[in-house]
Amino acid sequence: MQAFSFPVTDDHIHIDPMNGRGAEAVKDFRRAGGTHMMLVTKPSWSLGIHPVRGDDFREVFEITLRVADMIRASGVTAFPVLGVHPAEIGVLTRRMPLAEAEALMKDGLTAAAAYVADGRAVAIKSGRPHYPVEEEVWDASNRILRHALELSADTGCALQIHSESGPCTDVAVMAAEAGMAVERVVKHFAVPETPLTPSLVARHEAIPALAQAGRRFMMESDYMDDNSRPGAVIGPKSVPRFTRRLWESGAMDEEAAWRIHAETPSQVYGIDVVLS
Repeated sequence: MQAFSFPVTDDHIHIDPMNGRGAEAVKDFRRAGGTHMMLVTKPSWSLGIHPVRGDDFREVFEITLRVADMIRASGVTAFPVLGVHPAEIGVLTRRMPLAEAEALMKDGLTAAAAYVADGRAVAIKSGRPHYPVEEEVWDASNRILRHALELSADTGCALQIHSESGPCTDVAVMAAEAGMAVERVVKHFAVPETPLTPSLVARHEAIPALAQAGRRFMMESDYMDDNSRPGAVIGPKSVPRFTRRLWESGAMDEEAAWRIHAETPSQVYGIDVVLS
């Protein structure tokens, strides 16, 4: 198999040695041609952690950092993205009032920002539920998201958001109000119409046209690395495989590949995505 002449970056992937394939998934990614990962924290409950105060999320973050070290030892560059999954609010409110859950999630995000400030992570993760919730839960989730935007603006880092389908135009307004550059807000599992920086699942049908049009976006697998859900959302080989398919067919030229996999993530996250 011919090697790529450019980096290949998965913008949103989970690697979980405890509940998934771990290092074997990383090897699959690398063998397919992948070079860089934005390694995103998993929800606390999926790791057997049940926070009662903000600092309890540090255990989740420390696990993520150890996994990042393992990935690097496997020959793939990993950039940790730390935060609090927006679905935590539904889990937390089973055992505490909504106001306490909101405060806990905000404190967890503040802890994540400290890791970014210390140089141990490159971005924060937040968002709001991608499923129907009560109005008071939606309002609390938006307050949590605003807190994440303010933290990202203050820390000078990017923010990945996990939220409902659609363009999330109102988040661009929230970002401006928080003093956050909208292009540094990444919409995970995006649609092309978003004013935020889209991170598109690698199989998205719009990628060839967007690549040829010079659009700024990134590609992701949202691989969950959970043995109970093998291959979800798509497998660890997916970003390099779809990239190869587009590259070999002429649907993505080398200039577009560099823009998608190196230039855009470098600009958005303030990192250097280079071939070693």
